[in-house]
Order: sequence, then structure tokens, then C-alpha cells
Amino acid sequence: MATAAKGGEKPALRKPVFVKVDQLKPGTCGHTLTVKVVSANPVPARGRAGGGGPAVGSRPARIAECLVGDETGVIVFTARNEQVDMLMPGNTAILRNARIDMFKGSMRLAVDKWGRVEVTEPASFAVKEDNNLSLVEYELVNVPE
Repeated sequence: MATAAKGGEKPALRKPVFVKVDQLKPGTCGHTLTVKVVSANPVPARGRAGGGGPAVGSRPARIAECLVGDETGVIVFTARNEQVDMLMPGNTAILRNARIDMFKGSMRLAVDKWGRVEVTEPASFAVKEDNNLSLVEYELVNVPE
């Protein structure tokens, strides 16, 4: 692969492997999913007085918690900045290089700057809303050796 980069040739791209929502596990990353947006709730920006806020002159991050899912289940997706505009209820999106973040013991799906959110044509599947993976609470257990 290093010789292909030196010779000016592009390495062959892998085909994406699409996973379903019910296959997501805590602490994993690199997922590619096709999901429908069930709901989107903007999170109000919190101003901090103690210098922990954003730098002077920068805009505060817009964040929304979107419930997304497919025919196997739903999960909470944390949308940031321009992702908020793309993930409107009823839209179908492809999430590339998504990762699972743990927040207060529950799973959240997120796409950072290395990933991509694409709005695509409406999917034909019905979202299974009774299997919400974000409601499952996980606890880190240390196993003695």
C-alpha cells in the first residue's frame, strides 16, 4: 500500500459494510448505517462563566439529539452544527464512520469531523421504535485477574 501511494496511484477503496442499529456495541467506531430520523430535539447552549466556554469570536456549537433508526431498532444520534440542518424528522440519512459514545451509561451515536452525514432518498423500511438501544444502561465492570 505504501508503494501505491509513492507511485502516484490511488489505493483501491473498500466497499462500505452497512450495519444495522441492533448490531451496535459500546465503544465501537467506524460504522456505516442507513437510518431514518424519527425526531430531532435541539439542545440549548449553555454559557459558562468560568472560562470553560468557546474561544472569543467563535460561534457556540449547535447540538441536537435526534432519534434515528432502522428496521431493527433506534438510537439517539448527537448532531452537531451543520448536521442539525440535515437531520430533520422524516429524512433518511447515511452515516459514515459513525462511532458510539457513552453518555451517563447509555449509548449515543455520533459522527465527528472524520465521518460524513449524507441525506439520501427516502428508505422503504419502517423504523422499529420499541427497541431503543439508548435506553439500555451499561456499567463498566473491572474483572480481577
